Amino acid sequence: MKPVPAQLSSASTLRRLTRLFWLGLIVWVALTFRQHGISNDEYVQHTYGQMLLDWYRSGFTDQDAFHYRNLYLYGGLFDIIAAALDPYIPIMIWDIRHLLSALFGLLGFYGVSRFAHLLGGQRLALLSMTMLLLTVSWSGTMFTHTKDVPFAACMLWALYATALVARDMENISGKTIVLLGFAVGGALGLRVGGAFAVIYLILLVVWRAWLDHIKNGYPVFSRLLRMVVVLLPAAVLAFVFMAICWPWSVIDVDNIFEAAASFSHFDFNMQTMVNGVIYNIGDVPRSYLFQYLAVKLPEAALLGLAAIPVVWLLCKHALKAADIETRIVLHTLLLGILFPLGFVLNDKPALYNGVRHFTFLLPLLAILAAWSVLSVWQALANSHLKARATFQALWAGVITGLMLVTLVDIIQLHPYEYVRLNRLAGDQKQAQFKWEEDYWSSALRAAADQLLNLKLPARPGPYWVGACVDTPQIEPYLDGRFSVTRRWEEADFYLSTTNMHCHEVMQGKVIINIQREGMSLAVVKDRRMLQGKDRLATPAKN
Repeated sequence: MKPVPAQLSSASTLRRLTRLFWLGLIVWVALTFRQHGISNDEYVQHTYGQMLLDWYRSGFTDQDAFHYRNLYLYGGLFDIIAAALDPYIPIMIWDIRHLLSALFGLLGFYGVSRFAHLLGGQRLALLSMTMLLLTVSWSGTMFTHTKDVPFAACMLWALYATALVARDMENISGKTIVLLGFAVGGALGLRVGGAFAVIYLILLVVWRAWLDHIKNGYPVFSRLLRMVVVLLPAAVLAFVFMAICWPWSVIDVDNIFEAAASFSHFDFNMQTMVNGVIYNIGDVPRSYLFQYLAVKLPEAALLGLAAIPVVWLLCKHALKAADIETRIVLHTLLLGILFPLGFVLNDKPALYNGVRHFTFLLPLLAILAAWSVLSVWQALANSHLKARATFQALWAGVITGLMLVTLVDIIQLHPYEYVRLNRLAGDQKQAQFKWEEDYWSSALRAAADQLLNLKLPARPGPYWVGACVDTPQIEPYLDGRFSVTRRWEEADFYLSTTNMHCHEVMQGKVIINIQREGMSLAVVKDRRMLQGKDRLATPAKN
């Protein structure tokens, strides 16, 4: 029997590991999508989706969706799908939404796989997906961030399609055109921030045309004019898909510009926290997003990103010698990361909930971190160091060890993985009150379940429950013995997240405490014995 070549054996192993990875992801989603609480925005978002369906069903006469709060400033791609599925799936609508959001999260994993494979092959694809899994601001939020994760998935696929367009230029396939149109239209059909995808496309096409002009003398203007013609079907498809998902954007010529202006300086009376300091969301420092990325990204990814200058020093000749197609894909990845970060530094938009509004950066950062890790490994393999094998083993050991640390934390925090802070934040228990943690109050679902299991004496009326969340977030999990009240001083029980010290607003005996890794995430307080001033609210620390 002939021996199997090492390269073929390695490729076969990578394929098996990738299949195992996907099997684990799918099983994880199927088993856990019903463990997550309702987020702050979900009730109004689902109502908006129902209103958009009503607009279509009424023959475009019911325009309530275009006057509902400020939701008309958003596209309704996700919410329309969820509202349309609701009558046909026999589970609670909130679980339907969480499963649908998780499917978009899986679409993001697949996008990372394809983009990374385009840049560096199957090994990079598998490591990039692993980095994304360890990024709790993706894997821990993909069930409940029903606007941010779908938007991020669409932006990722739009950038992947852009990389294909800029790479191939003279030979763009029809599949790429269709993918680009749907991805850009889907991103715009969720948020006006999808316009970033259009900017990326323009800049990358111009950049490729300029590089070809410098190297081969190809004319720039005529090539760009040809690209306008080639990409016109994608533009039409994107516009139509956006219009279907976000009809308000096209019923008046100025609407999309109004949305863009609104979100450029979107602000309201709300506070956020960064490293223990409280800010109004419109007054956050320019470093806000960068500080949250520093404490939310997994340690292995941070080390990979920190190693990029080393990669440049060790591999600059190889990078310069790489073919134009590979360099264009890398340039596309870097533009997708650096442009939004530059926008934050320059425009200083209102920010809150940590990295939530820039979730679309996380898949790209996972790819870049994985690329850097593998580049260091390859540079060591190609070096003339006598102990290069030792250095390779040391590098692999450090990265693997950091990844295992993150994985253990994720398992222990489940299903509240997204509250994890990395070791740069210090002790998790102490750091939880310095950063926004369970800002969606997901742990209140478990707290409500435990409240239902308490043996309480029967009474003529319901037990009144005060909750430090919007009423629709907790009502679906309570039975007829309980009724939610906004007059907290009258509440028999008080349910609260510990995020931003909200649990300190009302007094009572803590009878339920949802904890992970020593952190208290949500509490239920029994207030039935309190009298007089003890029943009144007191300001939280912030």
